[in-house]
Amino acid sequence: MAASGRGLRRALRASPLPAWRQAHLGARGNLKPEYDAVVIGAETWTEAASSKPPLLHPHVGRGHRGQGAQVPSAGHRHGRKPEADRPVLTEGCPGLTLGAQLPQYYQVLTAPITKVLDQWFESEPLKATLATDAVIGAMTSPRTPGSGYVLLHHVMGSLEGMPGAWGYVQGGMGAISDAIANSATAHGANIFTEKTVAKVQVSSGGCVQGVVLQDGTEVRSKVVLSNASPQITFLKLTPQEWLPEEFVGRISQLDTQSPVTKINVAVDKLPNFLAAPNAPGDQPLPHHQCSIHLNCEDTCLLHQAFEDAMDGLHSHRPIIEFCIPSSLDPTLAPPGCHVVSLFTQYTPYTLAGGKGWEEQEKNAYADKVFDCIEAYAPGFKGSVVGRDILTPPDLERIFGLPGGNIFHCAMSLDQLYFARPLPLHSSYRSPVPGLYLCGSGAHPGGGVMGAAGRNAAHVVFGDLKSM
Repeated sequence: MAASGRGLRRALRASPLPAWRQAHLGARGNLKPEYDAVVIGAETWTEAASSKPPLLHPHVGRGHRGQGAQVPSAGHRHGRKPEADRPVLTEGCPGLTLGAQLPQYYQVLTAPITKVLDQWFESEPLKATLATDAVIGAMTSPRTPGSGYVLLHHVMGSLEGMPGAWGYVQGGMGAISDAIANSATAHGANIFTEKTVAKVQVSSGGCVQGVVLQDGTEVRSKVVLSNASPQITFLKLTPQEWLPEEFVGRISQLDTQSPVTKINVAVDKLPNFLAAPNAPGDQPLPHHQCSIHLNCEDTCLLHQAFEDAMDGLHSHRPIIEFCIPSSLDPTLAPPGCHVVSLFTQYTPYTLAGGKGWEEQEKNAYADKVFDCIEAYAPGFKGSVVGRDILTPPDLERIFGLPGGNIFHCAMSLDQLYFARPLPLHSSYRSPVPGLYLCGSGAHPGGGVMGAAGRNAAHVVFGDLKSM
């Protein structure tokens, strides 16, 4: 069955409004003049969630990463439990939690992922496939010291008792936001969309007193939590006269390089891979319901793709993480059709010679990605009925991600733990009393886990007692 992009949009429009949005419309979107706390880009962690989106599990076991196949990992980057919020090193007594494992952890934290994987595995395709998760979203090579931590970041925690696992969310990732919003409104929160915050308001005494919206509306509060990036929070929203000059300088120097170009694709049939042909009737098989890694038969390929980007070029053989969410959740596409999510790299923010990403360049890169996929799954290009290409500048412009970085700033050793986003400012508090950072730019970093928001909320609870 063929499907147009218009048909996919029609199906999405038919979805019922979530409860929180209906409540918002019922209240006519009226803002109160004052709140206990204001959250910018609200995604802080909400305790005692009143609604939980169902998770769809790929048909893989705990040992899925050890099979050595090119499609070895569970549905990835789609949500997990927030168990990464506890600090690894206990304050005042480093290594108390890790104990005898501290030396091994130190090596993972500081070594290139190639060195770590060489100690554990012999299969080059397996090592390369695992190494993709050590560089995903990062402008680094698997040979870069510290790249081991990024892999650890993606597998720590668990999903419904399965360590390191990820899952798809029924209804798409928006269901996560709706679940958080429903819980928040059930506990008395008001949520307003399309109410752009223009600045954080600071009193004459130097403390937060609320926010000012783009239309000039003032909303009072003695607490403001920002889920925006550190750069947007402190360089655009906060009056500069209330921030130390050195602090502003260091925020402006944060490493935000991103190699990611995201391509969303609508196809009119299930991709058919040479390595695992489709079953009669084109019903999804287990590998369709996993995260499929392409162009990663060897870690040398990953390193070469990185070096291309260092020369200002998009990779000759891009790393491709290929997911088909509709293989588990048929509500995402019309019958017989599918949506495909392609997480690709490396693509520099600015191309060689200072060139920007014009439409011609974007389409040329996407065509290269599709050519690579065609070699693994013949007929893929002919099944495409629509595509959306989001380069690093697009991700920055549309989603407010500095440099297009999905983590707000790089997950490098100098920007982790007590140095995230800056040394002496990793406690979620800012130099302005009452202003807190609660997004990916705070510890422990990015990922669909809510850990930074949960931690920030607990800091605010403690501070409110003395306000």
